[in-house]
Amino acid sequence: MVQYKIVETTRVTDEELERIINEWVETGWAFEGFQFVVRESSKRPAMAFVIFTRELEEEGPN
Repeated sequence: MVQYKIVETTRVTDEELERIINEWVETGWAFEGFQFVVRESSKRPAMAFVIFTRELEEEGPN
């Protein structure tokens, strides 16, 4: 079974995105990708969602 973790940030800089990735990968999550939110008036992202996954062991029948 796959478990997902979504981390939201409004500080969209390379340093902040690296910090988030390193923090969660250290705890066993696998980085999957980014989703960026861009306003029409600016090409720079206003916020980002950093997506992680990890495998969970499925519980057998009781």
